[in-house]
Amino acid sequence: MTAYSKYLICLLVGVICEPALALAASCESLAGRVFDKGTIESAQVVPAGRFAAPSVRADAPAVSVPVPAFCRVIGRVQPTIKFEVWLPVDQWNGKFQGVGGGGFAGTISYAELGAALREGYATASTDTGHSGGGTARWALGHPELVIDFAYRAIHEVTVRAKRIVEDFYGAAPMRSYFVGCSRGGYQGLVEAAQYPDDYDGIVAGAPAVFPSRYNAAQLWVGGATLKNPAAFIPPAKYPVVHRAVLAACDARDGAKDGLLEDPRLCDFDPQLLLCPGTESHDCLTRAQVEAARMIYAPVTNPRTAEVLAPPLERGTELAWGALAGGPGPSQLATEFFKYFVFDDPNWDWKMFDFDRDMDRAETKVGAVMATNPDLTAFAARGGKLIMYHGWADQRIAPRNSIIYRDGVGRLLGEPRTNSFLRLYMVPGMLHCSGGAGPDSFDAVSALDRWVGQGVAPQEIIASRSTNGVVARRRPLCPYPQVAVYRGAGSLDMATSFSCSVPKGK
Repeated sequence: MTAYSKYLICLLVGVICEPALALAASCESLAGRVFDKGTIESAQVVPAGRFAAPSVRADAPAVSVPVPAFCRVIGRVQPTIKFEVWLPVDQWNGKFQGVGGGGFAGTISYAELGAALREGYATASTDTGHSGGGTARWALGHPELVIDFAYRAIHEVTVRAKRIVEDFYGAAPMRSYFVGCSRGGYQGLVEAAQYPDDYDGIVAGAPAVFPSRYNAAQLWVGGATLKNPAAFIPPAKYPVVHRAVLAACDARDGAKDGLLEDPRLCDFDPQLLLCPGTESHDCLTRAQVEAARMIYAPVTNPRTAEVLAPPLERGTELAWGALAGGPGPSQLATEFFKYFVFDDPNWDWKMFDFDRDMDRAETKVGAVMATNPDLTAFAARGGKLIMYHGWADQRIAPRNSIIYRDGVGRLLGEPRTNSFLRLYMVPGMLHCSGGAGPDSFDAVSALDRWVGQGVAPQEIIASRSTNGVVARRRPLCPYPQVAVYRGAGSLDMATSFSCSVPKGK
């Protein structure tokens, strides 16, 4: 039995023991190892301090990641999938964490690797088979790269990373988790559906599910303000609309705190801001009113009136510039349709037809990037899944996550779904983080307790900090519950709220 095997037994039974110092292999000895369709290109120890991550693009700022000492393994899965595995040389917690990417991937997620490493995890990330995260040009004429991006790369790297962990420590990880947001959230859900044996638990934040539809929704928002110059809403007016939303709806959840606990309860109509005469900075023209209404409206097929995708919520106004501020809509959406759907670098987003073109996108992309809510196998093996989504997400409509979660519930039944899946909707939080709401919370530790100790998270405490000081705490409640003000106590204290299902739900 290796020293690390003895250490893992201590962790499993809850006994305090000295961390193993003897490793099964030196870091450098991993270099050059060949495994099925893969090679370790280099392996070296990086000392504790700040790791200077390689720049992804020439115009990208350098990333400096605080790290403990670790063994940095760089490898490749044939033909083009690059990956890195970071292995703590001291105080390994006995577990493995795969981390996801964002946008079109194309990069190693160095900040996320560093975060996992600091918590004692052996961890891995992949570029999913191509370089450059800001464009999808790599997909043109390369369906094999789209497959790598969609699902193959994460699985292939996971299998090899866990083998490297075992080679280095002399013991396989006792538990494995995947953590990601946006594209990473999507990657986690794909793992759960297609490769249920890869991970014991998954944290999927703001997952980019239903890719054809959420990308079309981004064109919808851009089209609301950018096709007709008269409909353009200047960013200086975003705070005007936001204040009007809060004035109309903030108190409806029982707490006038600058947040909408559930924006679906808000029916604010931008018509209330219609300029009485000449346009001014604190009102909207008729065309701007209609543009705002379109942003709040679900994406629909103009011929059949079928709802294609949910809208951005009321409360997102301060961040409308991401999709509606110009000069064009989201670059990720236009690149998606150029290279995944139309195979045409010159495709014009203004020509998108929400009837004909949606069918084409669903047919072509859906076969490779389908969003499958059937998590039967993942649940059967005891897997646990924590999802979260900010209600003020300005890029991916938060109801996407509710639609996905409800789809799982219909397939597996609600009692069974609740036994392994919890969704937390975060009031005021933007895409993955930021915004006016409490955006800092530890979903990974909650997942670890659920998987390791069987303690399902009833609530997760989130916080918001100002200048490094925590200014507000709030419980995040498992959907469909919401945090309800008790009627007494500070609005900035979590103990002033309790989780309950709203009346009528």
